[in-house]
Amino acid sequence: MPTVLDSLNQSLHQLMDADERVVLLGEDILDPYGGAFKVTRGLSSRFPARVFTTPISEAAIVGLASGLALRGLLPIAEIMFGDFLFLAGDQLVNHAAKFRWMYNDTARVPLVIRTAMGGRRGYGPTHSQSVEKHFMGVPGLWVVAPHVLSSPGELLRQATLECPDPVVFIESKTCYGRSLLPGLPEMTTTVVSDAESPFPTMLFRQDRASDPDGLMWCYGGMVPLCVEAIQHLRAAEHLSVDLAVVSQLSPVPSTHIRRILDDARPQLSVYVEEASVAHGWSAEMLAQVQEYAGAINGTARAAPYEGSTSDRPIRHERIGAAYSPIPSNREQEREALPQIHDIVTRVLECF
Repeated sequence: MPTVLDSLNQSLHQLMDADERVVLLGEDILDPYGGAFKVTRGLSSRFPARVFTTPISEAAIVGLASGLALRGLLPIAEIMFGDFLFLAGDQLVNHAAKFRWMYNDTARVPLVIRTAMGGRRGYGPTHSQSVEKHFMGVPGLWVVAPHVLSSPGELLRQATLECPDPVVFIESKTCYGRSLLPGLPEMTTTVVSDAESPFPTMLFRQDRASDPDGLMWCYGGMVPLCVEAIQHLRAAEHLSVDLAVVSQLSPVPSTHIRRILDDARPQLSVYVEEASVAHGWSAEMLAQVQEYAGAINGTARAAPYEGSTSDRPIRHERIGAAYSPIPSNREQEREALPQIHDIVTRVLECF
């Protein structure tokens, strides 16, 4: 099976081959280097007039890319490490995401910002963060994360050609070398996508006849760890935990949440992210699940789960990194970031 890196690289080649409006820009993306994580390898050799190396200025990269998008091109800009998105924050949040409204829908900014995110590589506190939470909830800005259970390349193609607004495309450093998985054993796969929330959620249900014991939500680099966790819970603890892998982080895919919960209501809803859970993705996901469940302070407000065998309020559990900078020391980094054992332990504590 191809790796995440292969899928992204092949998609970039196909995009540039198929559409002359697609241009690339970023630091050190020319051959023979091909980018810090080699996602752009081979592209400057094939398309030298449309691949631009830039100075070390994230604000300049995103500002230039925004201008190219306004002039009708489809720029894909690479920010070498996600930690540096803050340096482009003004161009991204106050300009690219707002031009549509500032110019009364006469201008759109079809821009993709690719960036490597997360830790587990020993890169230290300024090159290991998961800062995507700080860009969620910005009107006009999409945040999307590929993973190993679907095609990262197809997600990049969708972000480039089908979204008329800026997209922050979060790539997990630790997943670049991982092979894509065609599915999960003893689980049924459903792809959830619609016009309101176009970037898909992959739902994996355990083969069973009753409601699940739990439902685990995750994205990006946490997907491989969550897969191992639910497999352990099934084999060793006989717990049936479904897995919902989200690719559209922001806007929150509310329609996906409603559809998933309409089909089966879990006793436990678990949210796993690599960042700390404070003010993050898991908090907004929990709020959306709880609001749709219709329970406030344990009192049912609605019953959208026809046929469900459970009428108990859903218990929620959020799992993430320690509320601290990411240490440089590898053992301390491991302790700071959520591991498979942490996920399994926290789930078991809920029963």
